[in-house]
Amino acid sequence: MVLICLNACSGAKTSDNVTVYVTTNDRAKDFVRSEIALGDKQAASPSVITIDPSVRYQTMDGFGAAVTGSTCYNLMRMAPEDRTAFLKETFSDTEGMGYSYIRISIGCSDFSLSEYTCCDTKGVENFALQSEEKEYVIPILKEILAISPSIKILGSPWTCPRWMKVDNLMDLRPFESWTSGQLNPAYYQDYATYFVKWIQAMEAEGIPIEAITPQNEPLNRGNSASLFMGWEEQLSFVRDALGPKLKETGLKTKIYAFDHNYNYDNIADQEDYPIKLYNAIGDNFEGSELVVGAAYHDYGGNNNELTDIHNQRPDKELIFSESSIGTWNNGRDLSKRLMADMKNVALATVNQNCKAVLVWNLMLDNKMGPNLDGGCQTCYGAIDINQNGYKQLSYNSHYYIINHMASVVAPGAVRIGTTSRTINDSKITHAEFLNPDGSLAAVIINEGDETKSINLSDGIHNFTCNVPANGVISCKWNK
Repeated sequence: MVLICLNACSGAKTSDNVTVYVTTNDRAKDFVRSEIALGDKQAASPSVITIDPSVRYQTMDGFGAAVTGSTCYNLMRMAPEDRTAFLKETFSDTEGMGYSYIRISIGCSDFSLSEYTCCDTKGVENFALQSEEKEYVIPILKEILAISPSIKILGSPWTCPRWMKVDNLMDLRPFESWTSGQLNPAYYQDYATYFVKWIQAMEAEGIPIEAITPQNEPLNRGNSASLFMGWEEQLSFVRDALGPKLKETGLKTKIYAFDHNYNYDNIADQEDYPIKLYNAIGDNFEGSELVVGAAYHDYGGNNNELTDIHNQRPDKELIFSESSIGTWNNGRDLSKRLMADMKNVALATVNQNCKAVLVWNLMLDNKMGPNLDGGCQTCYGAIDINQNGYKQLSYNSHYYIINHMASVVAPGAVRIGTTSRTINDSKITHAEFLNPDGSLAAVIINEGDETKSINLSDGIHNFTCNVPANGVISCKWNK
Protein backbone atom coordinates (compact mmCIF):
# COMPACT_ATOMS: atom_id res chain seq x y z
CA MET A 1 0.00 0.00 0.00
CA VAL A 2 1.21 3.60 0.36
CA LEU A 3 4.55 4.59 1.77
CA ILE A 4 4.80 8.29 0.95
CA CYS A 5 5.43 11.18 3.34
CA LEU A 6 2.58 13.67 3.26
CA ASN A 7 3.99 15.91 6.03
CA ALA A 8 0.92 15.26 8.13
CA CYS A 9 2.77 16.29 11.27
CA SER A 10 5.62 18.60 12.11
CA GLY A 11 8.05 18.70 15.00
CA ALA A 12 11.43 20.03 16.09
CA LYS A 13 14.38 17.96 14.95
CA THR A 14 15.66 15.34 17.41
CA SER A 15 17.24 11.92 17.07
CA ASP A 16 13.91 10.18 17.52
CA ASN A 17 10.95 9.96 15.18
CA VAL A 18 7.21 9.49 15.25
CA THR A 19 5.71 7.03 12.77
CA VAL A 20 2.44 8.41 11.43
CA TYR A 21 -0.32 6.83 9.30
CA VAL A 22 -3.01 9.00 7.71
CA THR A 23 -6.28 8.19 5.93
CA THR A 24 -8.94 10.63 4.75
CA ASN A 25 -12.44 9.73 3.71
CA ASP A 26 -11.88 11.03 0.17
CA ARG A 27 -8.89 8.65 -0.23
CA ALA A 28 -6.61 11.61 -0.98
CA LYS A 29 -4.48 10.20 1.85
CA ASP A 30 -4.84 6.45 1.62
CA PHE A 31 -3.16 4.99 4.73
CA VAL A 32 -0.06 7.02 4.02
CA ARG A 33 2.97 6.40 6.20
CA SER A 34 5.44 9.12 7.15
CA GLU A 35 7.99 9.82 9.86
CA ILE A 36 8.45 13.10 11.69
CA ALA A 37 10.80 14.30 14.41
CA LEU A 38 9.94 14.55 18.09
CA GLY A 39 10.28 17.88 19.84
CA ASP A 40 11.34 18.48 23.45
CA LYS A 41 9.22 21.56 24.06
CA GLN A 42 5.50 22.05 23.66
CA ALA A 43 4.75 23.57 20.30
CA ALA A 44 2.24 26.34 19.89
CA SER A 45 -1.05 24.63 19.15
CA PRO A 46 -4.66 25.46 19.89
CA SER A 47 -5.26 21.97 21.29
CA VAL A 48 -3.11 19.77 23.53
CA ILE A 49 -3.37 16.11 24.55
CA THR A 50 -1.10 15.27 27.47
CA ILE A 51 -0.60 11.54 27.90
CA ASP A 52 -0.65 10.13 31.44
CA PRO A 53 0.69 6.54 31.52
CA SER A 54 0.01 6.32 35.24
CA VAL A 55 -3.72 6.07 34.47
CA ARG A 56 -4.28 2.58 33.12
CA TYR A 57 -7.31 0.79 31.77
CA GLN A 58 -7.59 -2.55 29.95
CA THR A 59 -4.75 -4.54 28.40
CA MET A 60 -5.27 -5.05 24.67
CA ASP A 61 -5.35 -8.53 23.14
CA GLY A 62 -5.48 -7.30 19.57
CA PHE A 63 -7.30 -6.23 16.43
CA GLY A 64 -8.37 -8.19 13.40
CA ALA A 65 -11.10 -9.75 11.29
CA ALA A 66 -13.00 -12.97 10.67
CA VAL A 67 -11.25 -15.52 8.49
CA THR A 68 -14.39 -17.27 7.27
CA GLY A 69 -14.70 -20.16 4.85
CA SER A 70 -15.56 -17.62 2.15
CA THR A 71 -12.50 -15.54 2.99
CA CYS A 72 -10.28 -18.61 2.81
CA TYR A 73 -11.82 -19.71 -0.50
CA ASN A 74 -11.06 -16.31 -2.03
CA LEU A 75 -7.55 -16.28 -0.64
CA MET A 76 -6.88 -19.74 -2.05
CA ARG A 77 -7.96 -18.54 -5.49
CA MET A 78 -5.14 -15.97 -5.48
CA ALA A 79 -1.76 -16.74 -6.99
CA PRO A 80 0.45 -18.04 -4.14
CA GLU A 81 2.86 -15.12 -4.38
CA ASP A 82 -0.02 -12.60 -4.30
CA ARG A 83 -1.61 -14.34 -1.34
CA THR A 84 1.68 -14.39 0.57
CA ALA A 85 2.19 -10.69 -0.10
CA PHE A 86 -1.34 -9.87 1.06
CA LEU A 87 -1.09 -11.98 4.23
CA LYS A 88 2.27 -10.42 5.11
CA GLU A 89 0.88 -6.94 4.54
CA THR A 90 -2.04 -7.76 6.81
CA PHE A 91 -0.60 -9.93 9.59
CA SER A 92 3.13 -9.26 9.87
CA ASP A 93 4.12 -6.92 12.68
CA THR A 94 7.42 -6.15 10.92
CA GLU A 95 6.38 -6.05 7.25
CA GLY A 96 2.74 -5.11 7.52
CA MET A 97 -0.13 -3.95 9.69
CA GLY A 98 0.23 -6.49 12.48
CA TYR A 99 -3.33 -7.84 12.71
CA SER A 100 -3.18 -9.91 15.88
CA TYR A 101 -6.61 -11.50 16.40
CA ILE A 102 -8.87 -13.48 14.08
CA ARG A 103 -12.26 -15.15 14.42
CA ILE A 104 -13.22 -18.44 12.78
CA SER A 105 -16.38 -20.52 12.82
CA ILE A 106 -16.71 -23.90 14.51
CA GLY A 107 -18.38 -25.71 11.63
CA CYS A 108 -20.07 -23.50 9.06
CA SER A 109 -21.12 -19.88 9.21
CA ASP A 110 -23.34 -17.98 6.77
CA PHE A 111 -20.10 -17.29 4.89
CA SER A 112 -19.14 -20.88 4.21
CA LEU A 113 -19.24 -22.94 1.05
CA SER A 114 -21.92 -25.26 2.46
CA GLU A 115 -23.88 -25.91 5.62
CA TYR A 116 -22.14 -28.41 7.87
CA THR A 117 -20.95 -29.18 11.37
CA CYS A 118 -18.05 -31.41 12.34
CA CYS A 119 -20.41 -34.15 13.47
CA ASP A 120 -23.34 -34.46 11.08
CA THR A 121 -23.63 -38.20 11.67
CA LYS A 122 -25.30 -38.86 15.02
CA GLY A 123 -22.87 -39.71 17.80
CA VAL A 124 -20.06 -37.46 19.02
CA GLU A 125 -17.64 -40.28 18.26
CA ASN A 126 -18.22 -39.37 14.60
CA PHE A 127 -16.58 -35.95 15.00
CA ALA A 128 -14.19 -35.04 12.19
CA LEU A 129 -12.90 -31.89 10.54
CA GLN A 130 -14.61 -31.39 7.18
CA SER A 131 -13.45 -30.62 3.65
CA GLU A 132 -13.91 -26.84 3.96
CA GLU A 133 -11.56 -26.78 6.91
CA LYS A 134 -9.04 -29.18 5.39
CA GLU A 135 -8.94 -27.58 1.94
CA TYR A 136 -9.38 -23.89 2.75
CA VAL A 137 -9.47 -22.79 6.38
CA ILE A 138 -6.59 -24.77 7.85
CA PRO A 139 -4.14 -24.05 5.00
CA ILE A 140 -4.83 -20.31 5.32
CA LEU A 141 -4.53 -20.39 9.11
CA LYS A 142 -1.19 -22.15 8.79
CA GLU A 143 0.04 -19.48 6.39
CA ILE A 144 -1.08 -16.76 8.81
CA LEU A 145 0.58 -18.50 11.77
CA ALA A 146 3.83 -18.80 9.82
CA ILE A 147 3.75 -15.00 9.48
CA SER A 148 2.39 -14.25 12.97
CA PRO A 149 2.95 -17.24 15.31
CA SER A 150 1.38 -15.53 18.33
CA ILE A 151 -1.88 -14.52 16.66
CA LYS A 152 -4.96 -15.15 18.81
CA ILE A 153 -7.90 -17.13 17.41
CA LEU A 154 -11.52 -16.97 18.58
CA GLY A 155 -13.86 -19.82 17.57
CA SER A 156 -17.66 -19.53 17.43
CA PRO A 157 -20.32 -22.06 16.33
CA TRP A 158 -23.31 -20.95 14.27
CA THR A 159 -25.19 -24.12 15.15
CA CYS A 160 -24.79 -27.38 16.98
CA PRO A 161 -25.19 -30.62 14.96
CA ARG A 162 -28.82 -30.92 13.88
CA TRP A 163 -29.32 -34.21 15.70
CA MET A 164 -28.74 -32.33 18.96
CA LYS A 165 -31.58 -29.87 18.27
CA VAL A 166 -35.14 -29.68 19.57
CA ASP A 167 -37.85 -27.24 18.56
CA ASN A 168 -38.40 -26.10 22.16
CA LEU A 169 -37.34 -27.06 25.67
CA MET A 170 -40.82 -28.09 26.79
CA ASP A 171 -41.76 -30.73 24.24
CA LEU A 172 -38.19 -31.64 23.21
CA ARG A 173 -39.33 -32.61 19.72
CA PRO A 174 -36.40 -33.28 17.35
CA PHE A 175 -35.71 -30.33 15.06
CA GLU A 176 -33.29 -31.29 12.31
CA SER A 177 -32.97 -27.87 10.70
CA TRP A 178 -29.89 -25.73 10.11
CA THR A 179 -31.91 -22.66 11.08
CA SER A 180 -33.22 -21.99 14.61
CA GLY A 181 -34.02 -24.70 17.17
CA GLN A 182 -32.50 -25.15 20.62
CA LEU A 183 -29.89 -27.44 22.13
CA ASN A 184 -31.40 -30.54 23.72
CA PRO A 185 -30.20 -30.63 27.36
CA ALA A 186 -29.74 -34.38 26.95
CA TYR A 187 -26.82 -33.57 24.66
CA TYR A 188 -25.06 -30.97 26.81
CA GLN A 189 -22.20 -33.36 27.58
CA ASP A 190 -21.88 -34.50 23.98
CA TYR A 191 -21.84 -30.91 22.74
CA ALA A 192 -19.19 -29.97 25.30
CA THR A 193 -17.15 -32.93 24.01
CA TYR A 194 -17.67 -31.58 20.48
CA PHE A 195 -16.00 -28.30 21.51
CA VAL A 196 -13.13 -30.18 23.11
CA LYS A 197 -12.63 -32.36 20.04
CA TRP A 198 -12.65 -29.29 17.78
CA ILE A 199 -10.07 -27.44 19.89
CA GLN A 200 -7.89 -30.55 20.06
CA ALA A 201 -8.22 -31.19 16.31
CA MET A 202 -7.16 -27.64 15.52
CA GLU A 203 -4.26 -27.82 17.95
CA ALA A 204 -3.17 -31.10 16.32
CA GLU A 205 -2.87 -29.06 13.11
CA GLY A 206 -0.67 -26.55 14.91
CA ILE A 207 -3.50 -24.03 15.33
CA PRO A 208 -3.95 -22.93 18.97
CA ILE A 209 -7.36 -21.62 20.01
CA GLU A 210 -7.27 -18.67 22.38
CA ALA A 211 -11.00 -18.45 23.10
CA ILE A 212 -14.47 -19.66 22.16
CA THR A 213 -18.00 -18.39 22.45
CA PRO A 214 -20.70 -21.00 23.16
CA GLN A 215 -22.92 -19.62 20.39
CA ASN A 216 -22.73 -16.95 17.71
CA GLU A 217 -25.71 -14.61 18.00
CA PRO A 218 -27.65 -16.78 20.46
CA LEU A 219 -30.78 -14.63 20.15
CA ASN A 220 -30.91 -14.82 16.33
CA ARG A 221 -33.14 -17.65 15.13
CA GLY A 222 -33.07 -16.58 11.48
CA ASN A 223 -29.53 -16.99 10.18
CA SER A 224 -28.80 -19.68 7.58
CA ALA A 225 -27.18 -21.67 10.36
CA SER A 226 -28.37 -20.67 13.81
CA LEU A 227 -29.38 -21.83 17.27
CA PHE A 228 -31.34 -20.02 19.95
CA MET A 229 -29.60 -20.09 23.35
CA GLY A 230 -31.06 -17.76 25.97
CA TRP A 231 -28.95 -16.76 28.96
CA GLU A 232 -30.38 -19.47 31.22
CA GLU A 233 -29.58 -22.16 28.64
CA GLN A 234 -26.05 -20.84 28.18
CA LEU A 235 -25.65 -20.74 31.94
CA SER A 236 -26.60 -24.41 32.26
CA PHE A 237 -24.53 -25.53 29.29
CA VAL A 238 -21.39 -23.69 30.39
CA ARG A 239 -21.68 -24.52 34.11
CA ASP A 240 -22.75 -28.14 33.79
CA ALA A 241 -20.88 -29.24 30.68
CA LEU A 242 -18.57 -26.91 28.75
CA GLY A 243 -16.53 -25.44 31.60
CA PRO A 244 -16.02 -28.76 33.40
CA LYS A 245 -15.19 -30.59 30.14
CA LEU A 246 -12.53 -28.05 29.18
CA LYS A 247 -11.07 -28.20 32.67
CA GLU A 248 -11.14 -32.00 32.77
CA THR A 249 -9.18 -32.23 29.54
CA GLY A 250 -6.61 -29.67 30.61
CA LEU A 251 -7.61 -27.02 28.08
CA LYS A 252 -7.20 -23.38 29.07
CA THR A 253 -9.32 -21.95 26.26
CA LYS A 254 -11.19 -18.83 27.39
CA ILE A 255 -14.99 -18.68 27.21
CA TYR A 256 -16.67 -15.42 26.21
CA ALA A 257 -20.40 -15.39 26.88
CA PHE A 258 -23.17 -13.91 24.72
CA ASP A 259 -21.54 -12.84 21.38
CA HIS A 260 -24.47 -10.76 20.14
CA ASN A 261 -26.00 -7.29 19.89
CA TYR A 262 -25.96 -4.32 22.25
CA ASN A 263 -29.77 -4.32 22.37
CA TYR A 264 -30.25 -8.06 23.02
CA ASP A 265 -32.45 -8.13 19.93
CA ASN A 266 -35.08 -6.28 21.98
CA ILE A 267 -35.98 -9.44 23.94
CA ALA A 268 -36.86 -8.08 27.37
CA ASP A 269 -35.92 -11.12 29.46
CA GLN A 270 -32.52 -11.32 27.73
CA GLU A 271 -31.40 -7.78 28.59
CA ASP A 272 -28.03 -7.70 30.35
CA TYR A 273 -27.53 -11.30 29.20
CA PRO A 274 -23.91 -11.54 30.39
CA ILE A 275 -24.66 -9.99 33.80
CA LYS A 276 -27.53 -12.40 34.42
CA LEU A 277 -25.28 -15.28 33.42
CA TYR A 278 -22.34 -14.13 35.59
CA ASN A 279 -24.50 -13.58 38.64
CA ALA A 280 -26.25 -16.94 38.32
CA ILE A 281 -23.31 -19.06 37.24
CA GLY A 282 -21.05 -18.18 40.17
CA ASP A 283 -17.47 -19.38 40.45
CA ASN A 284 -17.85 -22.64 42.36
CA PHE A 285 -17.81 -25.07 39.45
CA GLU A 286 -15.01 -26.77 37.57
CA GLY A 287 -13.78 -24.49 34.84
CA SER A 288 -15.37 -21.33 36.25
CA GLU A 289 -12.10 -19.45 35.77
CA LEU A 290 -12.41 -19.97 32.01
CA VAL A 291 -15.53 -17.78 31.83
CA VAL A 292 -13.59 -14.56 31.44
CA GLY A 293 -16.08 -12.15 29.88
CA ALA A 294 -18.51 -11.36 27.08
CA ALA A 295 -18.42 -10.56 23.36
CA TYR A 296 -20.59 -8.02 21.52
CA HIS A 297 -21.80 -7.19 18.00
CA ASP A 298 -23.24 -3.88 16.81
CA TYR A 299 -26.25 -4.81 14.65
CA GLY A 300 -28.64 -3.31 17.18
CA GLY A 301 -28.49 -0.89 20.08
CA ASN A 302 -25.84 1.56 21.25
CA ASN A 303 -22.22 0.92 22.18
CA ASN A 304 -22.82 2.65 25.53
CA GLU A 305 -23.98 -0.81 26.58
CA LEU A 306 -20.30 -1.72 26.89
CA THR A 307 -19.82 0.83 29.67
CA ASP A 308 -22.98 -0.35 31.42
CA ILE A 309 -21.83 -3.98 31.39
CA HIS A 310 -18.30 -3.03 32.46
CA ASN A 311 -19.60 -0.93 35.35
CA GLN A 312 -21.75 -3.80 36.58
CA ARG A 313 -18.94 -6.35 36.38
CA PRO A 314 -15.56 -4.64 36.05
CA ASP A 315 -13.88 -7.95 36.91
CA LYS A 316 -14.98 -9.43 33.56
CA GLU A 317 -13.45 -8.82 30.13
CA LEU A 318 -15.14 -7.37 27.07
CA ILE A 319 -14.31 -7.98 23.43
CA PHE A 320 -16.00 -6.69 20.28
CA SER A 321 -16.29 -9.69 17.97
CA GLU A 322 -18.30 -8.66 14.90
CA SER A 323 -19.38 -5.73 12.76
CA SER A 324 -20.19 -5.71 9.07
CA ILE A 325 -20.52 -3.36 6.13
CA GLY A 326 -22.77 -3.83 3.13
CA THR A 327 -25.25 -2.33 0.75
CA TRP A 328 -27.44 -1.09 3.64
CA ASN A 329 -24.77 1.25 5.03
CA ASN A 330 -22.86 2.31 1.89
CA GLY A 331 -20.12 -0.10 2.86
CA ARG A 332 -17.87 0.59 -0.14
CA ASP A 333 -18.13 4.37 0.14
CA LEU A 334 -15.28 5.57 2.34
CA SER A 335 -16.78 9.06 2.50
CA LYS A 336 -19.79 7.56 4.28
CA ARG A 337 -18.07 4.90 6.37
CA LEU A 338 -14.55 5.86 7.45
CA MET A 339 -15.45 8.32 10.18
CA ALA A 340 -18.49 6.41 11.43
CA ASP A 341 -16.65 3.09 11.63
CA MET A 342 -13.50 4.59 13.10
CA LYS A 343 -15.56 6.28 15.80
CA ASN A 344 -18.11 3.59 16.62
CA VAL A 345 -16.36 0.32 15.81
CA ALA A 346 -12.71 1.10 16.59
CA LEU A 347 -12.50 3.88 19.18
CA ALA A 348 -15.81 3.59 21.02
CA THR A 349 -15.13 -0.07 21.75
CA VAL A 350 -11.60 0.36 23.11
CA ASN A 351 -12.56 3.53 24.98
CA GLN A 352 -15.28 1.46 26.64
CA ASN A 353 -12.97 -1.29 27.84
CA CYS A 354 -12.89 -3.81 24.97
CA LYS A 355 -9.66 -5.81 24.88
CA ALA A 356 -10.07 -6.87 21.25
CA VAL A 357 -11.85 -5.53 18.18
CA LEU A 358 -12.73 -7.76 15.23
CA VAL A 359 -14.69 -6.99 12.09
CA TRP A 360 -16.51 -9.55 9.97
CA ASN A 361 -15.21 -11.10 6.69
CA LEU A 362 -11.60 -10.18 5.98
CA MET A 363 -12.15 -10.82 2.27
CA LEU A 364 -15.16 -11.40 0.01
CA ASP A 365 -15.32 -11.31 -3.75
CA ASN A 366 -16.73 -8.43 -5.76
CA LYS A 367 -20.14 -10.17 -5.84
CA MET A 368 -20.32 -10.38 -2.04
CA GLY A 369 -19.55 -14.06 -1.82
CA PRO A 370 -19.33 -16.91 -1.61
CA ASN A 371 -22.31 -16.90 0.75
CA LEU A 372 -25.20 -19.15 1.72
CA ASP A 373 -28.92 -18.72 1.11
CA GLY A 374 -30.55 -17.43 4.26
CA GLY A 375 -27.39 -15.62 5.37
CA CYS A 376 -26.24 -12.13 4.48
CA GLN A 377 -26.56 -11.54 0.74
CA THR A 378 -25.61 -7.87 0.96
CA CYS A 379 -22.35 -7.89 2.95
CA TYR A 380 -19.00 -6.59 1.77
CA GLY A 381 -15.63 -7.71 3.03
CA ALA A 382 -13.06 -5.52 4.69
CA ILE A 383 -11.39 -6.16 1.32
CA ASP A 384 -13.18 -7.19 -1.86
CA ILE A 385 -11.31 -9.20 -4.47
CA ASN A 386 -12.31 -9.23 -8.12
CA GLN A 387 -13.36 -12.68 -9.33
CA ASN A 388 -11.76 -11.92 -12.67
CA GLY A 389 -8.27 -13.21 -11.99
CA TYR A 390 -8.39 -12.86 -8.19
CA LYS A 391 -5.74 -10.14 -8.27
CA GLN A 392 -7.48 -6.77 -7.98
CA LEU A 393 -8.21 -5.73 -4.39
CA SER A 394 -10.62 -3.01 -3.25
CA TYR A 395 -10.12 -1.75 0.30
CA ASN A 396 -13.16 -0.80 2.38
CA SER A 397 -13.53 1.07 5.65
CA HIS A 398 -13.12 -1.94 7.92
CA TYR A 399 -9.67 -2.64 6.54
CA TYR A 400 -8.59 0.93 7.24
CA ILE A 401 -9.98 1.06 10.77
CA ILE A 402 -8.25 -2.16 11.83
CA ASN A 403 -5.05 -0.98 10.09
CA HIS A 404 -5.08 2.25 12.07
CA MET A 405 -5.36 0.38 15.37
CA ALA A 406 -3.17 -2.66 14.69
CA SER A 407 -0.32 -0.71 13.10
CA VAL A 408 0.47 1.22 16.28
CA VAL A 409 -1.13 -0.78 19.14
CA ALA A 410 0.63 -4.08 19.89
CA PRO A 411 -0.88 -7.04 21.76
CA GLY A 412 -0.27 -6.48 25.45
CA ALA A 413 -0.56 -2.69 25.13
CA VAL A 414 -2.42 -0.88 27.90
CA ARG A 415 -4.91 1.86 27.17
CA ILE A 416 -3.79 4.86 29.20
CA GLY A 417 -5.15 8.17 30.39
CA THR A 418 -4.86 11.68 29.00
CA THR A 419 -5.65 15.20 29.93
CA SER A 420 -6.93 17.41 27.12
CA ARG A 421 -6.73 21.17 26.98
CA THR A 422 -9.16 22.98 24.69
CA ILE A 423 -10.21 19.71 23.06
CA ASN A 424 -13.88 19.99 23.80
CA ASP A 425 -14.64 19.57 20.13
CA SER A 426 -17.15 16.78 19.58
CA LYS A 427 -15.57 16.25 16.16
CA ILE A 428 -12.34 14.94 17.76
CA THR A 429 -12.16 11.42 19.21
CA HIS A 430 -8.95 9.79 20.40
CA ALA A 431 -7.38 6.89 22.33
CA GLU A 432 -3.85 6.42 23.66
CA PHE A 433 -1.80 3.34 24.56
CA LEU A 434 1.44 2.21 26.19
CA ASN A 435 2.95 -0.68 24.22
CA PRO A 436 4.86 -3.57 25.85
CA ASP A 437 8.14 -2.27 24.39
CA GLY A 438 7.61 1.10 26.11
CA SER A 439 6.56 2.98 22.98
CA LEU A 440 3.45 5.16 23.03
CA ALA A 441 0.60 5.23 20.51
CA ALA A 442 -2.27 7.57 19.76
CA VAL A 443 -5.16 7.29 17.34
CA ILE A 444 -7.11 10.48 16.57
CA ILE A 445 -10.05 11.14 14.27
CA ASN A 446 -11.38 14.47 13.08
CA GLU A 447 -14.99 14.42 11.89
CA GLY A 448 -14.91 18.13 11.15
CA ASP A 449 -14.62 19.83 7.77
CA GLU A 450 -11.40 21.64 8.65
CA THR A 451 -7.92 20.40 9.58
CA LYS A 452 -7.29 20.39 13.33
CA SER A 453 -3.85 21.13 14.78
CA ILE A 454 -3.27 19.03 17.90
CA ASN A 455 -0.16 18.86 20.06
CA LEU A 456 0.62 15.56 21.79
CA SER A 457 2.88 15.56 24.85
CA ASP A 458 4.19 12.60 26.86
CA GLY A 459 5.92 14.76 29.48
CA ILE A 460 9.28 14.47 27.75
CA HIS A 461 8.57 14.83 24.04
CA ASN A 462 5.90 16.49 22.01
CA PHE A 463 4.84 16.85 18.41
CA THR A 464 2.06 18.62 16.58
CA CYS A 465 -0.28 16.78 14.24
CA ASN A 466 -2.48 18.37 11.65
CA VAL A 467 -5.37 15.94 11.67
CA PRO A 468 -7.04 16.25 8.26
CA ALA A 469 -10.70 17.05 7.86
CA ASN A 470 -12.72 13.80 7.90
CA GLY A 471 -9.53 11.92 8.55
CA VAL A 472 -7.72 9.66 10.98
CA ILE A 473 -4.13 9.71 12.19
CA SER A 474 -2.31 6.92 14.03
CA CYS A 475 1.00 7.74 15.70
CA LYS A 476 3.69 5.67 17.44
CA TRP A 477 6.86 6.90 19.13
CA ASN A 478 9.42 5.99 21.79
CA LYS A 479 9.18 7.91 25.03
